[in-house]
Amino acid sequence: MIIAIDGGVASGKSAVGRRVAEHLGLPFIDSGLMYRAITRLAKERGIDAHDADALSKLAADTDIKIEAERVWADGTELTPVIFDSDFADALPIVSATPGVRDALVEKQRRTGDQGVVMAGRDIGTVVFPGADHKFFLTASLGEKVRRRKAQYERRGEQVDEEAMRREVELRDRVDSERVIAPLKPADDAVIIDTDDLSVDHVVAQILVDIEDTVGGE
Repeated sequence: MIIAIDGGVASGKSAVGRRVAEHLGLPFIDSGLMYRAITRLAKERGIDAHDADALSKLAADTDIKIEAERVWADGTELTPVIFDSDFADALPIVSATPGVRDALVEKQRRTGDQGVVMAGRDIGTVVFPGADHKFFLTASLGEKVRRRKAQYERRGEQVDEEAMRREVELRDRVDSERVIAPLKPADDAVIIDTDDLSVDHVVAQILVDIEDTVGGE
């Protein structure tokens, strides 16, 4: 079974996807960690965010491993620095690079050979257009900022709320407007507004939908 859970920044897709995967006994992959890993490596190696050729080669040549919330690149764990803000500006640029997306989509598809719950921005539209179940999570800008700020504070980082608002708004706009694999729900995705729902409620709604669909086949 392949389950695609898409959504913008801080829509809850990773937290929800992880719980759904646990319930169903499937592996969970947060595809966004792959793009973060490549962007992080590019910064460490001095590769400019606009150097499409170098970025595409880096994405194709790097072995990325993801287990739950941990991520490794060529055997080196990047988990402690994967959400650092020093490469936040470069992330949407790197993520929109066609060669990077091609390389990482291929890696993502290989992880789904035996079934997977995958969260991202283009899972139901590009990575697994034939997924058994597709969901698209939405949230208001204010709620996204609140969640994102809480994520950083849990890691001990203090953030400027207005700067965070600009970052979240920019990332979603860039992702939605890019030519390659834009952020949008698949035509057959179930859209869930998560503003007034806890993670548990969203998970329960998804599991009910999956069970109803399977039961009706």
